Amino acid sequence: MLFEDLSLSKSIQRAVFEEGYTNPTPIQEKVIPIILSGADLVGCAQTGTGKTAAFAIPIIHQLHRIVGSSKKQKEIRTLIVTPTRELAVQIGESFDTYGKYTNLRQLTIFGGVSQVPQVDQLKKGIDILVATPGRLLDLHKQGFIDLDHLHHLVLDEADQMLDMGFINDVKKIVKLTPTNRQTLLFSATMPMAIRELADTFLSQPQYVSVTPVSSTAETVEQRLYFVDKGDKRKLLYHLIRNEAIADVLVFSRTKHGADNVVKALRKQGVAAEAIHGDKSQNARQRVLDSFKNKEVGVLVATDIAARGIDIDHLPYVINFDLPNIPETYVHRIGRTGRAGNGGIAISFCGKDEEPYWKDIQKLIKVNVKTIKDHPFPWKDEVPNPDAKPDLRNKNKETNSRKSENSKKNKKRWY
Repeated sequence: MLFEDLSLSKSIQRAVFEEGYTNPTPIQEKVIPIILSGADLVGCAQTGTGKTAAFAIPIIHQLHRIVGSSKKQKEIRTLIVTPTRELAVQIGESFDTYGKYTNLRQLTIFGGVSQVPQVDQLKKGIDILVATPGRLLDLHKQGFIDLDHLHHLVLDEADQMLDMGFINDVKKIVKLTPTNRQTLLFSATMPMAIRELADTFLSQPQYVSVTPVSSTAETVEQRLYFVDKGDKRKLLYHLIRNEAIADVLVFSRTKHGADNVVKALRKQGVAAEAIHGDKSQNARQRVLDSFKNKEVGVLVATDIAARGIDIDHLPYVINFDLPNIPETYVHRIGRTGRAGNGGIAISFCGKDEEPYWKDIQKLIKVNVKTIKDHPFPWKDEVPNPDAKPDLRNKNKETNSRKSENSKKNKKRWY
């Protein structure tokens, strides 16, 4: 199938063609006709499958037909709710790109920055609003956002909003919208809580699932290093220097761990930055821009912060810490090998993480190449001659002997 077979307006086809799109991805091919039909939808697709374009393109097509070249007061007709600033910015840019030959006006709002410029744009009138939950509810409470004219409600990265504790905010937002809206829910995973949300707020939705979360892209070469926990930073530096690894996204399980990895790399002269929830929105955006512009070669991120990182030509992903949820591994390595490009995903596995790796293998069912020839393999457990004796065991033995002697003495008395 070609994009020109999807009955899209010429202005949208022109914008899509200029982006180099010829054939829609599997999720785009399945989702676009459903959205154009006006039906509610639940879409399950992992990152890098073209999900944003799958809902942005048909929505722009529909709004362009509704609004046309009218110069009357603009009203919010489409609302996209997403968990993080990075994702909101990415989605907003996509709407600007695909709708650049229409007169549709898009605004992206999020917290952590002054609301004044956002309010000014809202007062001028917009067609499409991309928002994080907190800032959206705040500005609505202040009377700056009117959702009474809404045609489309999109809940993007619903599973991530659930994990981040936004689910109650999402329920409040849905109740602020008209009941005759078209609702689209997208999620990388489909836990029971997301299905319950869909059953509550969507009307007879169609379900579309593309590329199950258990599958990893064939364009990604996976490698595994068994390494002691204390040697992970040394191994990371060794690989960066000796294999000339650059433009690498490194995943840390915690914010504190991400900062420590960055400090260790900087001491070795490596340009590295961390991105996580403790950093301000402006700081996170600056770091992300520096990484995209190749001013920083190593970006260390937590899973939540990394959801908004959208880079087509990211050659390396390194799991400094293995995730304890197998599906998260698939999402992580899905940051590389995108848009038809190749990529390499490297994972460090400490002894305490071996159960995590076994769970990952059960999920992905891929024989990942283990790299044994490196300076920091697992060390064998060798008894420490300087170690103090285990007094607890010794006391147990002493008490046991006392008990036996006591029994013998009792026999003598009788």
